[in-house]
Amino acid sequence: MSDPRAALSKVRRIVVKIGSSGLAGDAELPRQLAAQLASVAPARSFVIVSSGAIAIGFKRLGYRVRPKEMSRLQASAAAGQVALMRRWDDALAEHGLASAQVLLTHADLADRVRLNNAREALGALLEAGAVPIINENDTVATDEIRFGDNDQLAAMVTPLVGAELLVLLTDVDGVLDADGRRLTLLAPEQGLASLPRAQSAPSLGSGGMASKVSAARKASRAGASVVIASARTPNVLLRLLDGEDLGTLVPCEGPALKARLHWIAYTLRPRGALLLDAGAARVLRAGRSSLLPVGVLGVRGQFDRGDAVRLLDPEGAEVGRGLTRLGAAEVARVAGQHGPELALSLGVGAHDLVVVHRDDLVIFR
Repeated sequence: MSDPRAALSKVRRIVVKIGSSGLAGDAELPRQLAAQLASVAPARSFVIVSSGAIAIGFKRLGYRVRPKEMSRLQASAAAGQVALMRRWDDALAEHGLASAQVLLTHADLADRVRLNNAREALGALLEAGAVPIINENDTVATDEIRFGDNDQLAAMVTPLVGAELLVLLTDVDGVLDADGRRLTLLAPEQGLASLPRAQSAPSLGSGGMASKVSAARKASRAGASVVIASARTPNVLLRLLDGEDLGTLVPCEGPALKARLHWIAYTLRPRGALLLDAGAARVLRAGRSSLLPVGVLGVRGQFDRGDAVRLLDPEGAEVGRGLTRLGAAEVARVAGQHGPELALSLGVGAHDLVVVHRDDLVIFR
């Protein structure tokens, strides 16, 4: 079996996410990271997903602590984004590298047309040798401030730019076990029961270690390896690319999901859920099969045709996600019924009675 650490030396496109705590606490961090990027460019290209706008901005506006009111969070983001980009632009310019600000919302990535536009723009920037600096557009996207974090954004950006490695830089040495020891390797499907509470919530950022592990799982399904490491480690990026044992590695395992399926599974927000019977759950987990009305026991939530839905087994475990071809009311009406008889009663072809087609379905491992 090949060494997953040694394999990092071969990656050519890398997404690096830096958390709020590191940037707010160390104004020199962008310069240190820029020097590392420059030393391996142009053989490798980088995309930076940078938190820190709110953490920097609320201090500039004179707030004593990070505000909780939405309007003040938005104001902090607006004030902080200017200073944040200046830091990155100055740091990269010292090494002859051009920076490019890219602000995204979840809506940008949930819409296929806008997502493809973002992919093409990022590709053009990388082809020109620029370093995209990506952040959530917190000033206008209230949902992203309230529910999102840049760990998840980094996981979505990874397949968008075809990255082979995602590095999540934080203020601890990696994922720690209950005794405070660093886990050097974490399987994508490994649970979080051993994580101590101290890892759950940083003071300045919106994402904790659980969010980073979740993001790592998503990026690994896109075909990328992921490392969770400390931003304070000297030359952390160069040492990781040399195969040094730093942080916690979540290796890429199994075949990568196609971009569209990854988008269905990990970018779209499910609008509801379908409760499956045991037979349907077993068949779906076994291979490529569409979900038919006969395998559905019930419906949760309100959704329309084309929305993403969660597929749950009788115990409530998530089997997968997919795009439904029927709305919630329609699924409820046909649930548990067999295709031929149902098609005859409704006057439609049996092929029209697929609830989730196998081409729109992702089964979780």
